[in-house]
Amino acid sequence: MPRALLIFVCAMLLAPLRLQAADAMSLQQELQNWLNQQNAQTQQPAQGGVRAPRIEIILGELDPRLKLAPCAKVSAYVPRGSALWGRTRVGLRCEQGARWNIFWPVTVKVWGQALVAARSLTAGEVLEATDVAVAEVDLAAEFSPAITDVQALVGRSLARPLQAGQGVREADLRLRRWFSAGDPVRLVVRGTGFQAAATGTALAHGDEGRCARVRVDSGRVLCAQPVGERLAELSL
Repeated sequence: MPRALLIFVCAMLLAPLRLQAADAMSLQQELQNWLNQQNAQTQQPAQGGVRAPRIEIILGELDPRLKLAPCAKVSAYVPRGSALWGRTRVGLRCEQGARWNIFWPVTVKVWGQALVAARSLTAGEVLEATDVAVAEVDLAAEFSPAITDVQALVGRSLARPLQAGQGVREADLRLRRWFSAGDPVRLVVRGTGFQAAATGTALAHGDEGRCARVRVDSGRVLCAQPVGERLAELSL
C-alpha cells in the first residue's frame, strides 16, 4: 500500500475527537459528520493534470441497543493487528466522563488512478500495453498493491483471469522466471566499495523476488536474487 496514503489516513482518523454521546446512534451521526469535515479539509488539488487520491470512509453499524454514557472527549485509535486500509475497525475510547471502549467497523476507500483490464483477460495471458487502461480504482480494496506503471506489467503473464474494468494488482501477475535450474548464470556480488562478477550454475529456478541457489565455479553454493535474464545479484 502507498505509505504516504496510509500515513495520511492514520493522521486523519487518529486526531482527537470531542463528541457528546448519549447512545450509539448519536455517536455515529456525530462521528460521520466529523469525518466528512476532516475529509473535505484534506482533499488535495490535482497536480500536473493528475487527480490526487481521494479518501472515503464508510462507517459500519453498531448494535442500536448499545447504551453509551455521555462523554466529553472521545479518542480514536487503531487496535493492535489492524490497519487503516480497506475493511477494518477503529477503537473509540472515552477519556473524560464514563470509562467505555468500543470498536467501530469502518471501510477505508482510497480512490486513485491505476491500471485496469481494457478487456477480459485469461490466466496465463502475456500482457501488452494495449491490454490495460487507466481508470479510478479503490487502491485499498486489496492489500496487494495496484499497478500504476504500464512497463511494470508488459511482458508479464496473468496468474488469474480479469474482467474488463477490473484493477490489476501485483498479486494478479506471475513472477518472472529469469532462469531455470541447470542454466548457466552470471552472478554479480556487491559490497561496500566493491563489485565482483562470477559465473555459475543455477541449482533452482530463478523466480523474481525469491532467493535462488547458484553454484559458482569454485564449488561454493550461494543464495542470490534473480534480477534479469540468467543474471543474479548478491549483496554482502
